[in-house]
Amino acid sequence: MTEKTIPLLPCRTELLQPVLDFYTALGFKTTFQQKSPYAYAVVERGEVELQFLGMKEYDPAGSYSGCYITTERVDELHETFRAGLKAAYGKVPARGLPRIGPLKDMSYGMRQFLMTDPTGTSVRVGQAISEDQSHRPAPKGTFARALHMADLYADSKEDLPGAAKIIDRVLRLTDERPTPVQLLRLLVLRGDIAQRLGDTETAARLLERAAGGELTEEERDSVRDTLARLAELRA
Repeated sequence: MTEKTIPLLPCRTELLQPVLDFYTALGFKTTFQQKSPYAYAVVERGEVELQFLGMKEYDPAGSYSGCYITTERVDELHETFRAGLKAAYGKVPARGLPRIGPLKDMSYGMRQFLMTDPTGTSVRVGQAISEDQSHRPAPKGTFARALHMADLYADSKEDLPGAAKIIDRVLRLTDERPTPVQLLRLLVLRGDIAQRLGDTETAARLLERAAGGELTEEERDSVRDTLARLAELRA
């Protein structure tokens, strides 16, 4: 006997069609939809199936619902999903609802990205890059620790103000200096957060500073994802 888990996700009733349109842009197919006696729909893409239950009083801004999709081709899916969303919305939505986040290696052994659909459901898509998916202890170094914690706050906990506070504190330090790679990662992550929070002036200032940093070829190779994100945010 084979068991299967299917997420049942809440959805504000009048947003059900925009939600289905969002998943259609990602390559899902709507395999079931009803309006009565209550709104309900099912979308499928390969072995992934999501079901949505319409709720009249559901608040997308206060949503805590979500699911995690594991894959063996996370880079390919990230590129495919971004292309689909750009075709559907005219641009890659990076803030507000819906949105898709950057692809990055997390400290708990997953390479992942986050998406949030029009009704506030958070979908994490990740690929294991380590046999150990437990949270790693925070590094002891000031800037390494800040990056570790800010990454968790921004792209796991989804607490953008909390992540910004962590980075702002260490960037104000005068008695310690980050390495060029650490500084680049801090500035790009903070600029990304500022942009997601709608603070375009702060984002532009931080990203310009990040672009002006000098790295060796070896250092650039170690932060390819960060440099790609920097180029995207400045575009």
